[in-house]
Amino acid sequence: MSLGNAIGAALSGLQLTQTGVGLIADNIANAETPGYVRKSLMQQTTSAAGGGSGVRVVGIQRELDVFVQRQLRAELAGSTYINSISSYYNRIDQIYGSPGGLNALDTLLNNFSNSLQNLATSPESISSRSQVLNEAGVLAQHLNAMSRDVQELRTQAELAISADITRINQILQNIETVSTKIISSDPNTGSTAALFDQRDVLIGELSGLVDIRTVETGPGQVAIFTTSGVSLFDHKASQLGFDGRDGVSPQSLWNADSTKRGVGTITLTTPNGFAIDLIADRSIRSGDLAAHMQMRDVTLVEAQAQLDEIAHSLATALSSRTVTGTAATSGAQQGFDVDLTALQNGNTINLSYTDATGTHKVSIVRVDDASALPLPNTHTADTTDTVIGVDWTGGLAGVVSQLNTALGPNMTFSTSGSTLTVLDDGAGNLVDIGAFNANVTTSTFQTGDPSMPFFVDGSNGSLYTNFALDGSTQKLGFAARISLNVQLRDEPSRLVEFASNTLSGDPTRPDWLSQQLTAVSLTYSPETGIGTKAGAYSGSLVDFVRQTISLQGANADNAYRLKEGQDIVVNALQTRFADRSSVNIDSEMANLLVLQTAYGANARVLTAVKEMLDALIRM
Repeated sequence: MSLGNAIGAALSGLQLTQTGVGLIADNIANAETPGYVRKSLMQQTTSAAGGGSGVRVVGIQRELDVFVQRQLRAELAGSTYINSISSYYNRIDQIYGSPGGLNALDTLLNNFSNSLQNLATSPESISSRSQVLNEAGVLAQHLNAMSRDVQELRTQAELAISADITRINQILQNIETVSTKIISSDPNTGSTAALFDQRDVLIGELSGLVDIRTVETGPGQVAIFTTSGVSLFDHKASQLGFDGRDGVSPQSLWNADSTKRGVGTITLTTPNGFAIDLIADRSIRSGDLAAHMQMRDVTLVEAQAQLDEIAHSLATALSSRTVTGTAATSGAQQGFDVDLTALQNGNTINLSYTDATGTHKVSIVRVDDASALPLPNTHTADTTDTVIGVDWTGGLAGVVSQLNTALGPNMTFSTSGSTLTVLDDGAGNLVDIGAFNANVTTSTFQTGDPSMPFFVDGSNGSLYTNFALDGSTQKLGFAARISLNVQLRDEPSRLVEFASNTLSGDPTRPDWLSQQLTAVSLTYSPETGIGTKAGAYSGSLVDFVRQTISLQGANADNAYRLKEGQDIVVNALQTRFADRSSVNIDSEMANLLVLQTAYGANARVLTAVKEMLDALIRM
């Protein structure tokens, strides 16, 4: 080897060690920097024509496990999702309270029921009557407060969605900026490696907000998609939009139709101008954003439905009475008459009949707002009936025409005054009418029936009948509006007097009211999450309230256990990733010693060459 080659080899070694020492210094300085990935030199041996050799730096390598990184991003979406879900469920559980707790809903309902039982024991007692009214008022106010709390959580979820969208847009813009710098930078420098770190930190944060997958599209370049396939970034960032609301109510529900939507929706616009609704397309499946959407549009809506069902059952159980049909005939035709004098908007006529295909149940609902028609089968809690909404604005003559069209020709409807008659097909014997009656809402206090308008809709005292509205029913949000009938506070004697000649010591009405809460079986809508579409839950109101509280408690417990499990998975992956990517000070110091030794050896070669050259010059 010539002296020139020796000098070249030594100098390349010195340059390599100088770069290595600087890299180690960066590693040590950033050991505690979040998202920093340990760097190492990529080197290559060089050869000279005269037989000499050297070494050169060909790149800076980031020490990371790409497979573990991909797994970690996927699990981060699941972790932030279940953490947010668990937090919400815990707050919902606090709203409902623990079963039997001092201010729990079941306790307040039991207090009301017990006060009615005490009144049945001492109907003439003024203090017992006062206690009933106090307990009823507390129960109604508690339902109001619970409904407000649920809607406050929905409002918070709406605001959280807005905040998530803002942050996602910021991250995507920052990723675009960093990616542009990566394209224009030298891939073999430490500054470029630092840009990769910045981009990975941004992608990691993005994966906590929304479920994503990344695809390499070129040297140092990636495209980002949701796991459903929607492009978030591909050289250019997409833009997300959200038309949020400042506050929401029970009636504020998501709908693909913007004219019917009461909450914000998420739109994505790609760089080429293509726009899609991410909620309508169900494109967001995990991450913090999906958790807030789930709470706002599903879980908390179901919680409101539970409260509304309780308020609905509380009002109707105490105010509804059945008008039983009487047998009617016309020649060979047989059926029933039912008096509809007391039928209110929203009340139901129940028909059962048998034909060749089996036994059928029909719920005929009085509708005074034709824009609400047709009614869905979910209008009633019974999952086995067919709901027919009938426009009542044309009187009974119009009702008869609608029913004959809907249920004929093997049964016939007719009217006489306020009486509606249904008859089978007579000698044809194709249809057999089993029952025909009406559930009506008692609007006054002395009807000779123990039912009474105990609870009303709002402070104005509107009668609760669950009438149909355009797109919803009176039941929607009723928990926020249920109120004790102010007429009872004015005249507590009405708790006992169900007829003009009722004695002050008659226990009939308070005993009946108590039985309606504790013993009478009611059917509850599957939209509450209790029961199924194939079989609605039936039981007393007390039982349903207990089921509701237990369900919320179980949901909170299950979410917490899932959170714990997901935390373990994420922590394990973070540990695996850190084992490969984090800076170990001891290892860096050991590498520094190696470089120092190499530096000394290369320096010694240069010194020897200098001495040899000096000797030659002196000769």
